[in-house]
Amino acid sequence: MKFAGKVAVVTGGGRGIGWTIARHFASRGAAIAIADIDGEVARHAARELAREGTAALGVACDVADEAMAASAMAQISSMLGGIDMLINNAGRHLLRYAVPITQLPVAEWRTMLDVNIIGIVNCSAACRPSMRERGGGVIVNMGSIAGIAATNCYGVSKLAVRGLTVGLAKEFAGDAIRVCGIAPGLVDSPAAMAEMPAERTASFVRDLQLVRRQGTMQDVAHLAEFLCSDEASFITGETINVSGGFPLRP
Repeated sequence: MKFAGKVAVVTGGGRGIGWTIARHFASRGAAIAIADIDGEVARHAARELAREGTAALGVACDVADEAMAASAMAQISSMLGGIDMLINNAGRHLLRYAVPITQLPVAEWRTMLDVNIIGIVNCSAACRPSMRERGGGVIVNMGSIAGIAATNCYGVSKLAVRGLTVGLAKEFAGDAIRVCGIAPGLVDSPAAMAEMPAERTASFVRDLQLVRRQGTMQDVAHLAEFLCSDEASFITGETINVSGGFPLRP
């Protein structure tokens, strides 16, 4: 129960990777706040955790809305006693945005960047006072291996997440807040599996990965657990791939 007495906020935590992380952290003793743009989904997820014995809260939160993000984090801090860990998981993603740079309408660019970039800024800033009061904390930003090559719109947004991770780590260091990033590869989230044909998924695993098995959401949750734990207390500003060895970098 390494997270006993700790409070974790997971944005976009009602489904997919966010929900997997929320449940995993709950199993380690954390109180959980699910912040999701779909308030009913957030509340349903929190009720499910509560039935399993976890102190949990679900709140509606559009991370791109500065005032809404600040209000949600203040509510969470008040009701759960503070915030120790923030998983910035909410994001616009997948094939809709994985298109060449000039082929995405400007309005769609702004929608994606408002969530993928400004959302991280909004939620991190809103959590900072509570973390500072509690003697420090950990923020984990969800990136992607698409941010390494950054050859499409989605990849550019995730490259920016890597930069935000570095900048926030430096800015928040004086408050004993570590900021790290996770860059998943192809994992078995329902959204990814719905968009990826089975043969394309099999080819990715077989021809590109060094670890030739399907990546799982639980793989991401285990890395998030490590980064938020005392075992990772000497790590900040880094983005770590969890991608089966693709792509390799010297």
